[in-house]
Amino acid sequence: MQRLYDFLRRHPMWVDSFWALVLLGISSANAVNVSGTPDHHGSLGELLAVSLVLSVVVALRRRMPEKMLVLAAATGVAQLALDIETTAADFAMLVIIYTVAANGARWASRFALAGGLCAATVAQIRWPEPHVTALTNVALAVFLTVPFALAWVLGDSMRTRRAYFAQLEERAARLEKEREAQAKVAVAAERARIARELHDVVAHNVSVMVVQADGAAYVLDTAPDQARKALETISSTGRQALAEMRRLLGVLRTGEHQESGEYVPQPGADQIAELVEQCRESGLPVDFRIEGSPRPLPRGVELTAYRIVQEALTNTRKHGGPDASASVRLVYFDDGLGLLVEDDGKGAPQELYKDGGADGQGHGLIGMRERVGMVGGTLDAGPRPGGGFRISALLPLKPTQ
Repeated sequence: MQRLYDFLRRHPMWVDSFWALVLLGISSANAVNVSGTPDHHGSLGELLAVSLVLSVVVALRRRMPEKMLVLAAATGVAQLALDIETTAADFAMLVIIYTVAANGARWASRFALAGGLCAATVAQIRWPEPHVTALTNVALAVFLTVPFALAWVLGDSMRTRRAYFAQLEERAARLEKEREAQAKVAVAAERARIARELHDVVAHNVSVMVVQADGAAYVLDTAPDQARKALETISSTGRQALAEMRRLLGVLRTGEHQESGEYVPQPGADQIAELVEQCRESGLPVDFRIEGSPRPLPRGVELTAYRIVQEALTNTRKHGGPDASASVRLVYFDDGLGLLVEDDGKGAPQELYKDGGADGQGHGLIGMRERVGMVGGTLDAGPRPGGGFRISALLPLKPTQ
């Protein structure tokens, strides 16, 4: 039965042809029965011709709805003109009105509505019921008009419902495309975040390793203990860099991350002191101060603060010169965290500031601004009067989740 049902859904004209044959058989039998009665209008041949034409209308109503409507209307006019009284085949009028209201062109739907509302009245005027009052004929005309109106309303409702479902399908398809686009944007954002993380890890740790290696080579013969200490710093820094890179590459491989979009584990504000101590061990004098009352911060704010300090101190080592020193100041406000990182070195070439970064490639400050923007903060960076470089940031504090 399911196969039969699916077959009929794929071939609706077969269903229409079946009902057309049923209508033709009923109307033909009715024509034979009434053609000989004295009070009937129309010959047997005329009744059979009308029945055949209207059966064709039912059979082809879905394939050519507008043409079949015109054919049905012409048949009705011919019945009026040739005095061929209505038969069972005129039921096809209701069928074609429903069809064009549901599937036909708008002009055909309006034409079908107008014709349906007039058909019963015109037929009642042309063939009034004998031996009844005029009021009865009017009541019959109104009563017979109702099926035509209902057929059109049902068809128009079906049209509206199909349009509504088509709109829902179109909206669902559009939302699916938007979801795909958002997924691509999210992937790009994650890659950008990982790229910033890798940049911070490599730029900071490798610069420490280079500085320590140069120092070790310089004092290798005169101060072996200092050289050994520098080599130990290089070893620990390299291991730390490898660990962080494995973590980031593991995120790329597995796609595991928190709902907030930040990857775990992440350095926070409480590790800035360790970062400063590491820089001191590498030979960069750093003055570190905390003002206000330290308290838990949102993960994104902590990571941003750590990376800003890390990037700023890395730039000081790379561009500040051999005698440069730096200062790091963290200020806890009621509604925000302030960061101020300054150095007294010679700074990077001026053209690098114009490119938006001070890491030799123009990406350091750009990455800082992106991080600060992600947490809704502000960043100000540029050369200090008299030499050196200053980076100040204000990160708004949100309630800790």
